[in-house]
Amino acid sequence: MENYESDQYDPDPDLTGELQRHYAAVLAKIGEEVSREGLAKTPERAAKAMQFLTRGYRQDPEEVLRSAMFREDYSEMVIVKDIELYSLCEHHILPFFGKAHIAYIPNGYIVGLSKIPRVIDIFARRLQVQERLTDQILHCIQNTLQPLGVAVVIEAAHMCMMMRGVQKQNSLTTTSAFTGEFQRVETRNEFLNLISANLH
Repeated sequence: MENYESDQYDPDPDLTGELQRHYAAVLAKIGEEVSREGLAKTPERAAKAMQFLTRGYRQDPEEVLRSAMFREDYSEMVIVKDIELYSLCEHHILPFFGKAHIAYIPNGYIVGLSKIPRVIDIFARRLQVQERLTDQILHCIQNTLQPLGVAVVIEAAHMCMMMRGVQKQNSLTTTSAFTGEFQRVETRNEFLNLISANLH
């Protein structure tokens, strides 16, 4: 399994201080006593958490893929499915979370399998909408590997629908995008059948 030590989160102390002041002001505005024991360190913790949850802005997903590209003649479908993802909706800054299923058909190059979840994390750790997230992952893999086709399906639950607004607890949103060979019905259906199958 890949070691994430090189990507350990390191908050910017200047940014942390600025965000901390803003979080303290928000807590005061909603009627909280910022100095009470339970909240005394909350602005600092929230500032560091926000930097962690948006660290994808400071990472290059194409570089991640290029770092582990290997020449290979394999030209059948490669699928990585059930990749958990966590992101923040840009409309309410509330979480959405679920699974991504990714496939590509190599065209001279394969990529280290752990890099595909890394790409998902980089895009997910930004303020997002699920539709854009789906397209960004697709185009990153297509543009970098130049495969014969890419397929992306994301299934996610959105806290902005569950905790507020319509408050529907069991709804899932599914988005998909396809390039190249996956635009053919037969290839797309093979992919969809494989991500639906329990092969364990």
